[in-house]
Amino acid sequence: MKGLGISEVLTAPQSPWQNPFAERLIGSVRRDCLNHVVVLGERHLRRILISYFAYYHRARTHLSLDKDAPDGRPIEPPELGTIIAIPEVGGLHHRYVRRAA
Repeated sequence: MKGLGISEVLTAPQSPWQNPFAERLIGSVRRDCLNHVVVLGERHLRRILISYFAYYHRARTHLSLDKDAPDGRPIEPPELGTIIAIPEVGGLHHRYVRRAA
C-alpha cells in the first residue's frame, strides 16, 4: 500500500463518524434489507446479503453515479417494449427492464 501512496488512518474505537463510507454502506444494508427480513440463521443471513449486494451493484440507483448502478446499465429505448419488474432479494426489491411484447 505504501508503494501506491496509500497511508493507514487509525480511527478511535467506537467512533463510527470517523469512517463515513463504511457507515453509509452499513446503514444502507440495514435500511434497505435487514430491517425488512427475519434472519433465521447464519446461512440465511449470508444468502440474503449475497443477494442484496448483487442487487446493490447491478440495479440499485446511486445519486453519486447520476442515478446509475455501480456496474452500469444500458439505456433501453421505448422501442424495446414494455417495462417489466424482476424481483430481487426475494421480492424485497425489483429491477426494471424493457421486454418486447
